[in-house]
Amino acid sequence: MQALVKTAKGIGQIEVVERDKPVIQPNEVLIQIDAAAVCGTDIHIFHDRFPYWPPVTLGHEFAGEIAEVGSEVATWKVGDRVVGEPHTLACGHCPLCRSGNPQICNDKRSPGWGIDGAFARYMRFPDSKLLHRIPEGMDAATACLAEPMANIVSDLVLNNAIKVGDTVMVSGPGPIGIMAALTCKYMGASRVIVVGTNQDELTRLPFCRNQRAIDNVINVQKENALAIINELTNGMGVDVVVEASGAAPAIKMGVNALRKMGTYTAIGLTGRDEISFPYDTFMKKAVNFHFNISTKYASWEPAIKMLADGVIPVDEYITHLGSIDNWKSMFEALESGHAIKAIFEF
Repeated sequence: MQALVKTAKGIGQIEVVERDKPVIQPNEVLIQIDAAAVCGTDIHIFHDRFPYWPPVTLGHEFAGEIAEVGSEVATWKVGDRVVGEPHTLACGHCPLCRSGNPQICNDKRSPGWGIDGAFARYMRFPDSKLLHRIPEGMDAATACLAEPMANIVSDLVLNNAIKVGDTVMVSGPGPIGIMAALTCKYMGASRVIVVGTNQDELTRLPFCRNQRAIDNVINVQKENALAIINELTNGMGVDVVVEASGAAPAIKMGVNALRKMGTYTAIGLTGRDEISFPYDTFMKKAVNFHFNISTKYASWEPAIKMLADGVIPVDEYITHLGSIDNWKSMFEALESGHAIKAIFEF
């Protein structure tokens, strides 16, 4: 089978290669992949800015059908349509795992970077407890958005970052930032403000301006974002900042836009070991700061239901569909701002 593989360490080193169909163990399932979405993590791996163990098939946002079931798997059968949490190979017995946080277990090796992932026709999945059923009538392209949506639910809902009536600023209108903005309004925010740059004018900011759930869209390179936010909030600042860009200037602007004792939720990775960080400003405002990574079990079923409820307008949100042979153009479209979400179909 053909697979999109990070073949070696270093920038680039990604190509479509022929790989054997996976052979499963008794406690595993074999999933026939129908759709798999490109994540910012995949872009970071391209640039050698995220841990990975090559050669490894990329991709962890997937939807598919169980094609084979190991002899020790009792809860799933061939033909079941599934999505899955990427917390494979977590040890299960460390304090993090036992407290319900396998997503940050030191032994975790997720599909797409630690073990072979979903950018291929077939993927072996080592832990059937991490699978979730796709609702009847939901297409595969929509279903593979469950993983990023589960991230948003973990980061904003389970962390109690959003309260009814909040004014929220989302910095960075990439795929995860847009998803966060739409979720904030769904969860009861009274005003949602999205902030981006000139590059985002290609596709992402026009998309945001077209969404009733997003109240204000600001291009920081054309407008004075802080002045606009001060006017909108009567000088108080926003209640919540969702930082989804990973850019140092945006991080600084976000804390300046936030009210004292407001909530700052960090989602975007910088892709760097260190950045300039306005520590004292955060301290003087007594900011409630949340760092986030990956998903929790409790976020998946709500995420799937939200997708079924149409929180994300998938026909507009998914801008690029194609095969793994088109990976270069899809990666480029995402990095340049010409795409919102890109999905491989198999």
